[in-house]
Amino acid sequence: MELWPSRVGYSDLRRRDLGSSGKPELKVLLAGPRGFCAGVERAIRIVEMALAEHGAPVYVRHEIVHNRHVVSDLEAKGAVFVDELDEVPDDALVVFSAHGVPKSIPDEARRRRLLFTDATCPLVSKVHREVERHHRDGRRIVLIGHAGHPEVEGTMGQVAHGAVVLVETVEDVAALELDARERLAYATQTTLSVQDTAAIVAALKARFPAIEGPRNEDICYATTNRQNAIAAIAARADLVMVVGSPNSSNSLRLVEIARRSGCPRAHLVESARDLDPRWLDGVSVVGISAGASAPELLVQQVIDELGTRFAVDVELAEIVREDVTFRAPPIPKRAPAGAS
Repeated sequence: MELWPSRVGYSDLRRRDLGSSGKPELKVLLAGPRGFCAGVERAIRIVEMALAEHGAPVYVRHEIVHNRHVVSDLEAKGAVFVDELDEVPDDALVVFSAHGVPKSIPDEARRRRLLFTDATCPLVSKVHREVERHHRDGRRIVLIGHAGHPEVEGTMGQVAHGAVVLVETVEDVAALELDARERLAYATQTTLSVQDTAAIVAALKARFPAIEGPRNEDICYATTNRQNAIAAIAARADLVMVVGSPNSSNSLRLVEIARRSGCPRAHLVESARDLDPRWLDGVSVVGISAGASAPELLVQQVIDELGTRFAVDVELAEIVREDVTFRAPPIPKRAPAGAS
């Protein structure tokens, strides 16, 4: 069972007309797609399956996804979130987060004979395999991403130390100390700004014309769809709110894109509690979206909070329907007592 409905009932949200309530009218443009992607749904499902199979506690290395509300809900069900494997007891089951882990992590789990299951998003795993392929073929890899992000750490940890060099900006490309004759390839974090990444890739290709890229786009479908959806509503809105956590890369990118796309008054909110009434002064149209790790429940609460002050009319601004699903792996079982 999922934590929350993964896809909202579109017919229910297409219009919320509160009639002659005496409240000022407010149009809400609800971006679609928004919220949970297939990789996030799969990761949460894996933790829930592990709890159902083994009971509490189930340990999770790092936040399963970057959303405090999801983490708190799973904690209430018996998940224990840890920073490193040395916090996991020898007889426990541990889940690796959706962002992916360096190869050293499952190696350490095997050495300790821990039960573990991997909730890495399949689209992140695709980037891991690309990096491994380029490394086997003798190429140095330039990774476009954000330093310190767990996805970046996991991707860099798929190959030997020093085989991957990280760049975050076009300026970083200019500062790279690489021989243009060296065999090179590039890969990207899956949750980056499409526009910013295109500029960095162009700079890489201009400086290193023979550099190889991914066979297919590394920025995932969900990131691209959510960025396109918020760009489509930003120019029509006086205010944009993105529901998501401050450590969520894809949520932060949505705020940036809303500002670039015509709505400088764009804010990240973790929940309805973060809504500042002053933002709404003089506002008649509000755009709302949510990062890929934000549950739909939080979006509904923001809309409900707006409804306490306004006669809210919700228009679904949907650019595409998503029907991607990822199968969860089987949860490993403990060997029967006395088995070798």
